[in-house]
Amino acid sequence: MIDRFRLRDICVEAGQIARRMWPGDGHRVKSWDKGDASPVSAADLAVDTFLKAELGRLLPSAGWLSEETADDPARLERGLIWVVDPIDGTRDFIRGRTGWAVSVALVSSGRPLLGLLVAPARGEVWTATAGAGARLNGVDISASKRRYFPGARVPADSLPREDHDLTVVDKPNSIALRIAMVADDRADLVATLRWGYEWDVAAAALIAREAGAQVTDAFGQPLAYNKRDPRAFGLLVSAPAIHQEAVERLAPRANLLS
Repeated sequence: MIDRFRLRDICVEAGQIARRMWPGDGHRVKSWDKGDASPVSAADLAVDTFLKAELGRLLPSAGWLSEETADDPARLERGLIWVVDPIDGTRDFIRGRTGWAVSVALVSSGRPLLGLLVAPARGEVWTATAGAGARLNGVDISASKRRYFPGARVPADSLPREDHDLTVVDKPNSIALRIAMVADDRADLVATLRWGYEWDVAAAALIAREAGAQVTDAFGQPLAYNKRDPRAFGLLVSAPAIHQEAVERLAPRANLLS
């Protein structure tokens, strides 16, 4: 049995490592482009190194999949695997904005068992255990229960013309934090129509699901983890009552783009 208190402490400390390098507190951090139009910083690598060592000690039998570590196919043979994004929302991090988080999930047989998001610049620690609900700073949370699709709150900078009937709300750069907004009833719908990685969503998807949200890919199909190709096309997290209407609106676009 994993020590969940120790796991939380490790993730919180990982958040503090990043916070001590965060430009929002006046620190300077080196950052560069990874060559795929996505940024990385020295903080991403420091957190990744810390988590790999500490989570490895906590559960030596588990495999490892992280955005900032070269993928090792040996993970496919493991029953348990850590799925980690050391800093989700690196663009907000390096700009001194608060919309970033450390994301850690423990996956078993393709399904998340534990999920943690630590957003130290926001004073938030999100946790979930499969079958046992989700919490924010130790308090139980409940997902959006919106019943009507028009007017649904979406974290976005702007919306395409065909979605003019939806409502824009604040958008952190971290996709994990946007998903968590549905889990805590700060948003009703989060959707992407692009290829994304397991480490972006594993922890937050469990948090949303345990809070009562519905979580699928852009076609309405369940998400799976620890795949040979750790990508999926599109994501859809919403209040359960509007999920099918969201799929009907988004799936034709997803078919064109995937």
